[in-house]
Amino acid sequence: MAKRFWLMKSDPETYGLRHLKKEKGQTTYWDGVRNYQARNFMRDDMRVGDGVLFYHSQQDPPAVVATCKITRAGYPDPSQFDKRSKYFDPKSSKESPRWYVVDLTLDRELARPLGLPEIKETPGLEDMMVARKGSRLSIQPVTAEEWKIVLALGRRKRKSS
Repeated sequence: MAKRFWLMKSDPETYGLRHLKKEKGQTTYWDGVRNYQARNFMRDDMRVGDGVLFYHSQQDPPAVVATCKITRAGYPDPSQFDKRSKYFDPKSSKESPRWYVVDLTLDRELARPLGLPEIKETPGLEDMMVARKGSRLSIQPVTAEEWKIVLALGRRKRKSS
C-alpha cells in the first residue's frame, strides 16, 4: 500500500511540539479523538510509515511546526476505558471499542512554522483541507504534492522584510 500523508491538529498548550520533544523516543499515542471521521482515518487508513504534518491549531497564526511518522497503526484508545479520564466513554467496551489511537514519532521540526495564511496563499496548497473555510477536522488527509510543497516551504527561513 502506498504511503499516505496526514495533518494532525493539536492545541500547543494541551499537547504541542514541546511536549512531544520531551517524550521518551519522541513518540506518543494520539488519544482523545472523539470525531467519527477522524477516528475512521486512524482505525482504517493510517499505516506505519505514513507522514504527518504536526499542526498547532490554537495559536496565532495556526501553523505546521513539524513532521512525524506513524509508528503504530490504529488500536483501541485506552482512555475510553478509564473512568478517571476526561475521554472515558461508558458506551465503549474492550470487546467493541469505539475510539482508536495511532502512535507517532517526531521526524523533524520545521526550520520555521508554516502559518495558515501562508498555506492559503501558496499555489498548490489552496485546496488543502486545512485551508478551506470551516474545516475543523482534527485529522485530515494531505496529498503527496501538498506534502512536498509544505516540506519545501518549511525548510526555508522566512525572508526578512
